[in-house]
Amino acid sequence: MTFSLLWLPEVLKDAGLKVALVPGWESRGRAEMGPVMGVLCHYTAGSRKGNMPTLDLLIKGREESPGAEALPGPLCQLGLGRDGTYYVVAAGRANHAGKGVWQGITTGNSNFIGIEAENTGRPDDHPWPPVQLDAYHRGVAAILKRVGRGAEFCAGHKEYAPQRKTDPDFDMNEFRAQVAAILAGTAPPPTLIPAVEAPRQSGEPGRPTLRRGMANDFVRALQVKLHIDPPTGTFGPVTEAAIRDLQRARAMVPDGIVGPKTWAAVDELT
Repeated sequence: MTFSLLWLPEVLKDAGLKVALVPGWESRGRAEMGPVMGVLCHYTAGSRKGNMPTLDLLIKGREESPGAEALPGPLCQLGLGRDGTYYVVAAGRANHAGKGVWQGITTGNSNFIGIEAENTGRPDDHPWPPVQLDAYHRGVAAILKRVGRGAEFCAGHKEYAPQRKTDPDFDMNEFRAQVAAILAGTAPPPTLIPAVEAPRQSGEPGRPTLRRGMANDFVRALQVKLHIDPPTGTFGPVTEAAIRDLQRARAMVPDGIVGPKTWAAVDELT
């Protein structure tokens, strides 16, 4: 059975966001959605490493554990990786809201789209990567515009279910203000990582920005500097994890992307 939220990918792409379709998303869901009335924001509380390490959990659900009942998947419609990529998990209803209320709406699973953003929720996973937070704002705004609702119909899980939940850990009033500015067309354009660094003092052209999925000689040279053996030339999860560790060690935003600032940090490695 194909569910009704087939418009999600195009709405996000039209907002200039990166989108990855999870195989089978069109027919994944607990049941059909009711009318979409808003968006619930969550964080995953998953691993500190990787771009979207909880994706499998979001698809399949969680098993029973001490203090927590089993909860079958999908656990959201959208996962949001640390690099700002939206993973479209389900086109149907998801088990993300539970019991709660926001704007008088108590049927969260049926009437709110759930976005699970990758973050541990711990102090050592801050600040959130700007590219991820900006994508969060713009994705929520795109969905609300599609369903004809204002920013007040975006809530944190901690607001919908304050007796049970504490996520997400940022100020939701500030978050909604950013969403409202995007809806009103008054938000500044996103600050993008330059595609290429400035020419180097040696006169050589600047190196390209690298991220997960790329494969070239620049990636191989990067892996050599990071002491990744063997240096395959393919930017996969091992390389991404090493870059995040380097960024955290230098008090940089750990987005796993090798732009000009990260290239400068790599050059200092011995």
